[in-house]
Amino acid sequence: MSTPAIVVQNLSKTYSVTKKEPGVAGSIKHLFSRQSFSTIAVDHISFHIEPGELVGFLGPNGAGKTTTLKMLSGILYPSSGQVSVLGYTPWERKRQYQQQFSIVLGQKNQLWWDLPALNSFLLNKEIYRIPETQFNHTLNKLTDLLEVKDVLNTPVRKLSLGQRMKCELIAALLHSPKVLFLDEPTIGLDVVSQLKMRDFIRDYNQTAQTTIILTSHYMEDVEALCKRVIIIHHGQLIYDGSLQKLIAKHADHKELKVTFVSPVAESQLKGMGKILEYDPRRVVLAVPKKTYKTISSDFLQHFPVDDILIDEPNLDDVIRDIFTQPQA
Repeated sequence: MSTPAIVVQNLSKTYSVTKKEPGVAGSIKHLFSRQSFSTIAVDHISFHIEPGELVGFLGPNGAGKTTTLKMLSGILYPSSGQVSVLGYTPWERKRQYQQQFSIVLGQKNQLWWDLPALNSFLLNKEIYRIPETQFNHTLNKLTDLLEVKDVLNTPVRKLSLGQRMKCELIAALLHSPKVLFLDEPTIGLDVVSQLKMRDFIRDYNQTAQTTIILTSHYMEDVEALCKRVIIIHHGQLIYDGSLQKLIAKHADHKELKVTFVSPVAESQLKGMGKILEYDPRRVVLAVPKKTYKTISSDFLQHFPVDDILIDEPNLDDVIRDIFTQPQA
């Protein structure tokens, strides 16, 4: 059995925050007597990831996802716990480790804003001491795959968001990292750019066997790329396992989308299932998996059905349902 690429044991991060009352009086009082309290961003989480895995790291805003990635990359020191990434402790910031990982923060730029992306790539070449031949080969390959070769000499500030994110990804991959942390890489992109970014990440993971942790609020990213997901909420790990098992466990219903030939009153649908959407000529219901076939048959026999579609619940709704459940 291979050695895990990432091992996290009882990792925690607590911040000390000072509280200040409003106004001049509050500022003067704060100057001489400060009230502080602690807030827990990450609360004793543990997991491990095998080499080459692409794992979804999910949670609502403020759950601790980005804080965790920053500790795994060595940007932040933890309050307690242990981490091993490729055999290194990230916050020791050893050069050997820094040459083997990359982090892409979707809401922060690493490229020089007023310079062409190519200048930033050349800077990374020197920072990571990438041989000339390897640099040219990798750059040509990545710019071809991401279709940005014609904008390399354009100042970053003049690029579209999609072009900029592709260049951010190229900058992170030039030194061929073994571990890649992707924090919201498709945020703000249009549908076409999101699709191209997903295709690239999937193909790169499969060909380079790079270990990837992906955070995203777009459930399409997770469904398209990840077989395994880790979910944290209020800093605590609440699920680690198969995406399909997650859906099977928490989505105990199917969605029936029924279109009618003639109008049907909402009162006539009583007892058929939980109504999610209603229109006199169309209804979407949540029905138990055990009875959806029977209910579908009842619709066909007793209602003027034009079309009926049976669907699995949206993953976004499944995740939201988990977050709203009381935690033990």
